[in-house]
Amino acid sequence: MTLLLALASAVLYGAADFTGGLATRRASTLPVIVLSQLSGLVLLALLFPFLPAATPSRADLLWGVTAGLTGGAGVALLYRALAIGRMAVVAPTTAVCAVAVPVLVSVALGERPGPLAVAGIVLGLVAIVLVSQQTAPEPAALAPEGGARLPPGVGIALVSGVAIGLFLLSLAQTRVEAGMWPILASRSTSVGLFGLAALFTRRSLRLPGVLLLTLVGGVMDMTANALYLLAVQVGPLSVVVTLASLYPASTVLLARVMLGERLNLRQVAGVACALAAIALIVGGGR
Repeated sequence: MTLLLALASAVLYGAADFTGGLATRRASTLPVIVLSQLSGLVLLALLFPFLPAATPSRADLLWGVTAGLTGGAGVALLYRALAIGRMAVVAPTTAVCAVAVPVLVSVALGERPGPLAVAGIVLGLVAIVLVSQQTAPEPAALAPEGGARLPPGVGIALVSGVAIGLFLLSLAQTRVEAGMWPILASRSTSVGLFGLAALFTRRSLRLPGVLLLTLVGGVMDMTANALYLLAVQVGPLSVVVTLASLYPASTVLLARVMLGERLNLRQVAGVACALAAIALIVGGGR
């Protein structure tokens, strides 16, 4: 059951990233983030009375708030990267960074990654280089500034991956007895954060043409978060994170089918290396 929950969360994370990236290609990022996050919060609030009773501790709620801050920032950056770059390149880049974070944290705490984890980190760096290769020069409007070699979205995707990795780590620190309260604290924090940003910038939340897409993406993201939390609270972190981090496959497939995105051979190899690196990094960190 744990494996199925983790795999289901990966599928939904990938689908949510696709819809969010598609929405931000047609509208401003901030309104998309606010309304997608809000739709997920409303869904959870409606279901909360029907969920089993839970007894969250103060630490559980604080970890939830931390997850809201890091996860909210990570999703916002990811949506921006997906809006300006190729989804099939941005998603794997983010995923590699997200799964590398637990390894780096364990090293800082005195642990040493095994040979598989080290190989995964190296393979992840190779993947990032490969997915960054362009077949032809970027159009002037999308060309990286200052002669940078990274294509649009990849730099933002790297930062997003770190934030998402911290989000996954934060939720993993909560107890089974906390139930869905950490997710509620997380989403309330992110909604409040981006809501204030929209208020201070006086940004309109109207999303003509992409409102339904945005709301559906938010519901899928919330569902994925809930499934991940259930899985990580009862199963081994390394296995759950490995499976949940396979979400780029869903995003890449949707981008290929719905948008007709094509990759050159180096980028195809890069995507394959990224997925292999995910398994090596977390599998070696057991």
